[in-house]
Amino acid sequence: MMRATIPWLLAACVIGSSAAQIQAQDARAFVERAVQNELAKDAADHTRWLYYEDDRKPESPVKQWVADTANGSLKRILQLDGHRLSQSEQLDRLNRFLGDTSAQAKARKSSSHDDAQATEMLQMLPKAFIWTKTGEQGDNTILHFKPDPNFRPPDLEARVFAAMEGDMAVDTRQLRIASLKGKMIQDVKIMGGLLGELNAGGMFDVERRETGDGIWQITETHVHINGHALIFKTISEQEDDIKTHFKQLPQSITMQQAKNELMQAPEGTVALR
Repeated sequence: MMRATIPWLLAACVIGSSAAQIQAQDARAFVERAVQNELAKDAADHTRWLYYEDDRKPESPVKQWVADTANGSLKRILQLDGHRLSQSEQLDRLNRFLGDTSAQAKARKSSSHDDAQATEMLQMLPKAFIWTKTGEQGDNTILHFKPDPNFRPPDLEARVFAAMEGDMAVDTRQLRIASLKGKMIQDVKIMGGLLGELNAGGMFDVERRETGDGIWQITETHVHINGHALIFKTISEQEDDIKTHFKQLPQSITMQQAKNELMQAPEGTVALR
């Protein structure tokens, strides 16, 4: 009787294992489609936006209006390091930036680097993690991810990202990523810990929403990661960045026109409620 039962138990285990593998493959394929769709949509998106940003970095918190143009972003800083700027100070900063081509080039380079890094992380999603569909939530498909031990991160940023476990929400109809939340489940050592270490427990949370017809933007970014480098230097990525009050601008808007839009915006968001 026992000998007759064992083959059936083994068969059930094999079938169960195969079913889990198929589910994981289906989830990864779904993530791959979402990533490819995001990359295609981003490449085709040439819209320009005005928005209010509350960027809460401990070392330099800032509240500002931001206007996108083909030549980069223009910022009207309302509050810096807890100090509210007068309108004349705001205008002076805008004019100085408009007259400084090297500052504009530096800002564009920084923005381009951030975009490239975001693209790299996006492309990593299907490869760096083991994915499981965990359910539906409204219009979203919810997926859980954990590090894939077979993945080899190409750089330090990728190593940090690949040490995360968390959940992703994808708008099922539009196949757009609505949120991505992760927590570091293991330390990340730089050169075996000789040059530094990022501590387990760090987290990130990125929220996105549709701001226009088929146009999605990041509206919230929360990053809290700690560690140390070269024994004495603290590594700290602490930021809570919230973007609201999106308004679409003309695609061909110039820097000067963007300046006018910025100066017409209210001192804060209270007037827009």
